[in-house]
Amino acid sequence: MWLGIIGNVVLALPTFLRPVQVLSAFDLPVPSEIMWTRFAALLLILLSVFYVPAAIDPVRYRIIAILAVASRFAGVLFFFLIQTTYWLFGAFDLAFFVPEALLLMRVARTNR
Repeated sequence: MWLGIIGNVVLALPTFLRPVQVLSAFDLPVPSEIMWTRFAALLLILLSVFYVPAAIDPVRYRIIAILAVASRFAGVLFFFLIQTTYWLFGAFDLAFFVPEALLLMRVARTNR
């Protein structure tokens, strides 16, 4: 979970500050309204803050941990099925979804 939080911030902070440069660096289309790219980066940072309780104690904050993993899967679906031009962001979410889901299942099994 912590690696996912750090990964989100490492991706979102530069995108918030320099969206055109970040999108161009990944050879992604730059939208005409760059405000939405900045807003998405801000939302990703805020979402990451909500992951912190689950990262600290996934047993106590079980529902937050489940929602955090589910939100990764939602990102995978969104970027792979709907906004396919930006599939790279879906791959980013997939890279964190798989280990987070496996670890969450392991925690759930050991705390029954």
